Amino acid sequence: MNTSESLKEFYERVFIKETHYRDKTRNGEHFNVYRRNDVSCKQHSPYNRRDFYKISLILGSGTLYYADKGISIPGKALLFSNPNIPYAWEASSPNQSGYFCLFSEGFTGTERMSESLENSPLFKVGGNPLYFINEWQKERISSLFENIIKEVDSGYKYKYDLIRNYLYLIMHEALKMQPADTYFKHTNASSRVASLFLDLLERQFPVSFERNLRLKTASDYALHLSIHTNHLNKAVKEITGKTTTEHIASKMLLEAKTLLKHTNWNITEIAYCLGFENPTYFNNFFKKHTSATPSTFREELLS
Repeated sequence: MNTSESLKEFYERVFIKETHYRDKTRNGEHFNVYRRNDVSCKQHSPYNRRDFYKISLILGSGTLYYADKGISIPGKALLFSNPNIPYAWEASSPNQSGYFCLFSEGFTGTERMSESLENSPLFKVGGNPLYFINEWQKERISSLFENIIKEVDSGYKYKYDLIRNYLYLIMHEALKMQPADTYFKHTNASSRVASLFLDLLERQFPVSFERNLRLKTASDYALHLSIHTNHLNKAVKEITGKTTTEHIASKMLLEAKTLLKHTNWNITEIAYCLGFENPTYFNNFFKKHTSATPSTFREELLS
């Protein structure tokens, strides 16, 4: 039921060995850096959130897709990705090079900064995280990434402090620039948004004790897709003829019936897994849609 790509899943997708995705720093903080042509940079990466921050120097053409818009990258760009904004990447040139680094917010030491990383101009929701760069900027930023790569494998005692400073320098280089603003609207934006919602809805199930339902309302899904709730509702209704809430309720009801029929979980356990705060709310939801309580429904199955 994961709704975002974990570090482990990311490393497996780009074929980086397990030993290389383990935290490089202490106390759960994570940092890693790679040359893009040293790993298996796919021509296409799926639309999803990532459980980490990422800075990419993209050398190669392609298109970056968000829920209802996209932007074409002609050959050189600097991209700042954060865990709150899902996106997909589709390369259009066979040669893809450059660099990328992955890190947790704790690694940057933002508690010592004036604002959190997610609220910075480079990473905040609603901002423009893409910067087109010229040849001089490419050389400057490439040099900073090479310095980071050199330090990662060094034995210098304070190397992570130095790496943080290199990261800050990359960020400040971007802050000097104007972000890209040549985004285009998808010609089938409603269809795309509806498809992304339905795919995300499917991925919430089945539920379990370890993976209870997290996304339960239209607002939850809109937030995850990084679009306005009204936009999501309009697109889903236009394409499917049903409201977002109707789709969510239908899937929750189907899962509830499945659990009542095929498990020995009690009503409280099922309510918890489906994200209800208490069994009464679950009883009311189930009765509203079936005219029977969960207990009655289960008893009728057994009779």
